[in-house]
Formats: sequence, C-alpha cells, structure tokens
Amino acid sequence: MRYEKPIDILLVEDNPTDVEIIKEAFSVGKVKNNLYCVRDGQEALDFMYHENEFSDASKAPRPDLILLDLNMPRVNGTEVLEKIKKDKELLKIPIIILTSSDRDRDVCESYNLGANSFITKPVGFPRFIEVVTSIQDYWLVITKIPRK
Repeated sequence: MRYEKPIDILLVEDNPTDVEIIKEAFSVGKVKNNLYCVRDGQEALDFMYHENEFSDASKAPRPDLILLDLNMPRVNGTEVLEKIKKDKELLKIPIIILTSSDRDRDVCESYNLGANSFITKPVGFPRFIEVVTSIQDYWLVITKIPRK
C-alpha cells in the first residue's frame, strides 16, 4: 500500500445506484480513503470552492482524486472538468471520467480539457465492482498522485 493516510476522493455522480456500487467497491478495497459524494456538477463546484452548503472547508477538503460523471443536471461534467483544469490551484488533481457515455466525441473532449482517464461504466454489478477496484488499485496504489 502506497499511502498510510486516507485519500480524499470526490465522487460526482447523480445516479444513486452507481453511488452505492462505487461505495461498495471502495469499501472492499485495499486502500483506506474518505469518499465524498455530490449529486451534480454544481454541487461539485460548490464543494471545490467551499460555497453554499460546502462553505465549511473542514467538511469539504480538497480531494486527492475526482471521479466525475459527464451527464448530470444543472452543470454537466464537461463544464466541471473545464473549470477545475483552468484553476491553477486545482489543475493537478487527477480527474477520472466515469460515465455511461462511450461516444468518441466525449472521450476526445474530456482528454482535450485535461481529464486523466476516461472510463465507460460497465453494465452489471460484478463488472462495475471490478472496474472501480481497478481504478482504486491503479490510482491509489500504483500511481503517485499529488498530495495537498
């Protein structure tokens, strides 16, 4: 295990079923982490900039890693990605696009805006668990990510 301290992960996901699957996958993983969940892009930006319900920075720490869905209400994932990657204070946070889309346009646009990885959500609980476990193994055990 690379880190002795928990990793702060921000999950930006509007589908409650996907949130539960991701939580389950992380709970059985090898790395201890703190998983913060927000339901849409606006909440993600509020979390990152300590606004509205996330004004208390101690309850909304800067994440070490962001899992970002693209298709969400209010502010979509592409807009969140673009804003974070244009911010000099936040741009080094790895952002993994975890979405139901497999459109080439979404893949290219995400990478052009600075996404670190693009993963299409698999169908079926066992495969979804495998994918999230792989994300955890790669990004939290194998790869060295910038710390706060």
